[in-house]
Amino acid sequence: MTGPRLTADFAGAFPELVREWQPTLPALREDADSPQLYLTNPGVADDLGLEPSWLHSQEALEVLGARGILPESQPVSQAYAGSQFGSFSPLLGDGRAVLLGEITTPAGEQRDLALKGSGRTPFSRGGDGRAVLGPALREHLFGEAMAALGIPTTRVLAVVTTGDRVFRDGGMPPGAVLTRVAASHLRVGTFELVARSMSHESGADILPRLVAYAAARHFPDVAPPGPDQAGHLLAAVAKAQATLMAGWVAVGFLHGVMNTDNMALSGETIDYGPCAWLEAYDPDAVFSSIDSGGRYRFRNQAPIALWNLSRFAESLLPLIDPSPDRAVDLATEVLDRFQVDYEQARLTAFRAKLGLTDAARPGDAELIESLLGELATNGADYTLAWRHLADALTSGEPIAEVSEGWMAAWRARVPGEPAAVAEAMNRTNPLYVPRNHLVEAALEGAAGGERAAYDRL
Repeated sequence: MTGPRLTADFAGAFPELVREWQPTLPALREDADSPQLYLTNPGVADDLGLEPSWLHSQEALEVLGARGILPESQPVSQAYAGSQFGSFSPLLGDGRAVLLGEITTPAGEQRDLALKGSGRTPFSRGGDGRAVLGPALREHLFGEAMAALGIPTTRVLAVVTTGDRVFRDGGMPPGAVLTRVAASHLRVGTFELVARSMSHESGADILPRLVAYAAARHFPDVAPPGPDQAGHLLAAVAKAQATLMAGWVAVGFLHGVMNTDNMALSGETIDYGPCAWLEAYDPDAVFSSIDSGGRYRFRNQAPIALWNLSRFAESLLPLIDPSPDRAVDLATEVLDRFQVDYEQARLTAFRAKLGLTDAARPGDAELIESLLGELATNGADYTLAWRHLADALTSGEPIAEVSEGWMAAWRARVPGEPAAVAEAMNRTNPLYVPRNHLVEAALEGAAGGERAAYDRL
C-alpha cells in the first residue's frame, strides 16, 4: 500500500508565490465524531494511478482530511490577485486551500492535488479556512456532471468529514475537506499578482519564468520557448477559453462568479460556487446573490471571459513585444480572434444539438438564434427542449416550446433520415443535469445525516 508520490514543482519554481503550509484544523472535542472518508471517486483515482487500498487507509484519511501530510511532500498555499466584479484586489490567495503537490499519472500527465476547506492559511485574513459538507458535495457533483458532458473541469477525488461542525449562516453544518484534482491551479489572477501587485523588479524577474512554466505545462506544442512565447501563450489560453465558454452555453451552465481568480489558464471549469444549470431558458439568468447588476448573467459569460483575457493580456504586454504600442496591437489581434473562435465553437456545438451533421450552411446561425429566441419567449426547459425536438422529428407532432413555422424550417434543413438524426441528437443533448431543487434537497439531506438522495443523484 503506497501513497501518491507528489512533487513540488510549482512551489520549487516560484517560492515567491507560495507560503508553506502545515495542518491548522482545530483539535477535535472529546464529544466530536471521528473524521470519516465520506466518498471517493474511483474513476479519478484510477486516472491518477492511486491504489484503492491507500485511499481507504489511515494515512489517506489524515492527509485528505487536512490533519497530516505525506512524507517528503511540501504542501503550500498559493498567492494570486484577482479582478472581482470588475474591481482589482491586489492580493487574494488560497484562504482555505492548499496545494499538496503535483502527481504524474500513468499516462504521463501532470495534475495538481489540492485540498479545499483545509483550515487557515497565511491568506485567510479574517476567515476560518473551513468548508462544510454541502458545498463540498456540490463541487463533487457538478464536476462529475461536467466531466460526463465532455466539458473540461476540475474534479473531486475525495471528501472527508472532519468530525466537527462549522458555524455558517446561523447554523452548524458538518465540516468537510475536499480533494480537488486540476490540470493546474494557475489562474489569470496569478499573472495579475506578478504584473500588478509585486514590485517592478521582482515582477519583471518572475513574469518570464511564469510564462515559460505555464506554456510548458499546458501548451508546449503551441507556445514553445522563444521570443514570441508570451503571445503564443495568450492565444492558446484565449482559444481554450473560447471552447470552454461554448461548452458552457451549449449545456446551459451558468458559472455565477467569473472573477479572474476563477479563470484557470488550462481551460478547465474551476471553483463551483454559486453556479447552476438553467431550467427555464433565460439568457439574463443570474445565480449569485451578490451579482445584483447581472455582470455574470448567462448571456454575458463569453464577454466576461474576453474581459478576463484582456486582464491576462495586460499582464503579458512587456513580454509580447518591447514596443508598448506594438505589444498592444499584437495582443488586440489575439483578443479579436477570441470572438471568432467562440462563435465558431458555439455554432459547432449548437449544430450538433440540432442534428445538423453535414457541412455548415449560411442559414444555420439564423436558425439557431431563432430557436433560442423562441425558447426564451416560451420559458422552455433548456435541457428537455432539445430532447423534445428529437422526439418531434420522428413523430412529426408539434411541441409547445417552439412554433410550427420554426419546426418546418428545421425539418427542411435536417440532413438524412429523421430517426438517425434524432438518435444523434440524443447522444449529444443530455437528458439529465443537476436540477437545482434536487441538488439542494440532496445536500440538505446529506448535511442532516441522510445521504441516500445524494448517492442516487
